[in-house]
Amino acid sequence: MTKGMVIIGAGECGGRAALALRDLGYDGPVTLVGDEPHLPYERPPLSKEAMASDAPEIKAIASDEVLAGRSIRHIHSVQAVAIDRAAHLVHLSDGSALPYDKLLLATGSLPRKLPMPGLGARCVYLRTFNDALAIRAHLSAGNRVAIIGGGFIGLELAAATRRLGAAVTVIEVQPRILMRGVPAEIAQVIHRAHEAEGVKILCGDGIAVIADDGAEVRIALAGGQDIAADLAVIGIGAVPVTGLAAEAGLTIDNGIAVDAELRTSDPDIFAAGDCCSFPLAVYGGRRVRLEAWRNAQEQGALAAKNMLGAGEAHAAVPWFWSDQYGLTLQISGLSDEGSKVVRRDLDDGAFILFHLAEDGRLVAASGIGPGNTVARDIRLAEMLIAKWAKPAPEALGSQTVKLKSLLAA
Repeated sequence: MTKGMVIIGAGECGGRAALALRDLGYDGPVTLVGDEPHLPYERPPLSKEAMASDAPEIKAIASDEVLAGRSIRHIHSVQAVAIDRAAHLVHLSDGSALPYDKLLLATGSLPRKLPMPGLGARCVYLRTFNDALAIRAHLSAGNRVAIIGGGFIGLELAAATRRLGAAVTVIEVQPRILMRGVPAEIAQVIHRAHEAEGVKILCGDGIAVIADDGAEVRIALAGGQDIAADLAVIGIGAVPVTGLAAEAGLTIDNGIAVDAELRTSDPDIFAAGDCCSFPLAVYGGRRVRLEAWRNAQEQGALAAKNMLGAGEAHAAVPWFWSDQYGLTLQISGLSDEGSKVVRRDLDDGAFILFHLAEDGRLVAASGIGPGNTVARDIRLAEMLIAKWAKPAPEALGSQTVKLKSLLAA
């Protein structure tokens, strides 16, 4: 008798994997285990719509009816505490155990903790829907919010907070916002947009002291500036959830290490999404770990295929996006792979930066503009990257040369 498929982690990646198993015709037991009380849901809205909405709601990947109709067992509000690889069992925090033929670890990531004393109940992190609800309660006109960290989540949260009328200060220890993976030219556009909306951004200064007395948070910067806030949201990155895998003896390398088919060092255990590092074929097998919504979707579906024996290698180009104040930022590929940048200006102040390797190969494209002005060209650039194309720099920089013609060539 088949033991079935077990998925640990009921988020975007795990939820998509469970549905994909059924889409692929698997008719054995499928069990999805999550530590939250909610249905599998999308996390990007937590720093956007869920914050700005008067009545935040979960954007569920599937309803209870859909899961039941597809015979997907969803066990919520429990944690997987141990994997018995020899017996093919997963032990849960409620004392039960689940047998498996194949196991998928989609455990995601957790917010990186600020390693300082003085943090109290008004110093919070954003990861779950319940976290979003708790933060949302403080985002009203007249309140003061300090956001520690000038990355995607912190800035999206700052934008949503300003829409609700609260005063916002963003504190970034690095010389500029969006240091990781976003070109300086694009970061400057985002920076100016925030300042135009009344957000105060402080870069290049670390926190010397933070004190939460229960009534307010006082933050003293190393440069001497003091900030008082009713709430401090800490967004200084994320760390992969690898404890379960490590205790089971699986290889860890900036996440749960997997091969091109998302298989761990145990042939019957796979990992996908934020928790795993994998070889990225489009960059010659460079091992990366991606914290991105589309990557979670794609790897969930790929893991399901390979759990069923497809043997398909990961071949997707990374893609990231963010919406702030009507501006959309999109990035295909990894810009740090490039050594030369070519700019293409579009309508309405939008532009795209094409990143080329030493040999002339297009390795990334970064764009920003109102609405969806850059979306089509970024998608075409993604296709060029996947084809290892070497388009002429002057063609990339000319608005009159259609990227579609470069793709055809």
